Amino acid sequence: MTVKNRMDIVTARVLLVVAALCALAGCGQQTNSDNVITVYTARNEQLIKPLFDQYSKETGVEIRYITDDAGPLLARLKAEGENTPADLFITVDAGFLWQASEVGVLAPVDSQTLLDNIPAPLRSQKNDWYGLSLRARTIVYATDRVKPEDLSTYEALAEAPWNGRLCLRTSKKVYNQSLVATMIKTLGEPEAERIVGGWVKNLATAPYSNDVKAMEAVAAGQCDATIVNTYYFGRLHRDNPDINLAIFWPNQDDRGVHINVSGAGVTKYAKNPEGALKLLEWLSQSEAQYLFAEANQEYPVNPDVKPSEEVQSWGEFKPDSINVEAAGRLQAEAIKLMDRVGYQ
Repeated sequence: MTVKNRMDIVTARVLLVVAALCALAGCGQQTNSDNVITVYTARNEQLIKPLFDQYSKETGVEIRYITDDAGPLLARLKAEGENTPADLFITVDAGFLWQASEVGVLAPVDSQTLLDNIPAPLRSQKNDWYGLSLRARTIVYATDRVKPEDLSTYEALAEAPWNGRLCLRTSKKVYNQSLVATMIKTLGEPEAERIVGGWVKNLATAPYSNDVKAMEAVAAGQCDATIVNTYYFGRLHRDNPDINLAIFWPNQDDRGVHINVSGAGVTKYAKNPEGALKLLEWLSQSEAQYLFAEANQEYPVNPDVKPSEEVQSWGEFKPDSINVEAAGRLQAEAIKLMDRVGYQ
């Protein structure tokens, strides 16, 4: 099933309930005042609320927000159209940000602050969305069975020495779709397909539903390595500092580690676009950048802001410099590729 088909199904479901939702939210009946910003956010409430509270404290602006998964929120924005109450859309992956741009629910903004604070590979080329925090999708390995010198690249995990030793999260999650999409962009589709097919052949078990379960399988000896977002490692290590797992940064001699972003864009039909832009600019600045990244053990996108001590302890790495938009633009091709090689 393609990304478009999945979006159409979700949109159809949302259309059945959007009238009731709008009745509750007052869609089309009143506009936001200059002192109210409405946000649709796929970031968890415990991660985003402290930032909203701090902004309100500093500015006196009230932030109203709705949290949900990225897909339903994006479908809701599309279904609501010009009646949406949302001024700002925040989500967790460049793939979703690209989709939001493609379906026309975001508005380009003119902001030198955002251009100065957010590097070009971490924002839309149309200036309608901007990365706010950065995560690396990297290799985590069992320290009691694997030596760092045994590891090198994502590609190497597809080779014979890793047969029966690899665990992966399901291909159904956007994070792996984005990783494969950027591999298609960099390596070409035939080579990316060979690599992903090699991963599937080397699996020790069926793919796991999330990164934490994949790492727990490595720690338990069911496999020796996996590929995860760094913040999941941070959470697991925080709860169990003696766990027999460590991070390895692959591809340091060529393209670098795959990175992705959470980010945001001002909505096309925002009732308070100026307020939404000011909030977005604030989120790109030093204080908010540190808090935004530290809350989930991610990396700030603003290069002038250092990550938390915990994140710094993982060491420095060379990131892939490809524009993260590729994660969305080639997502449909990535899904088809993973289907072809039997990556569930």
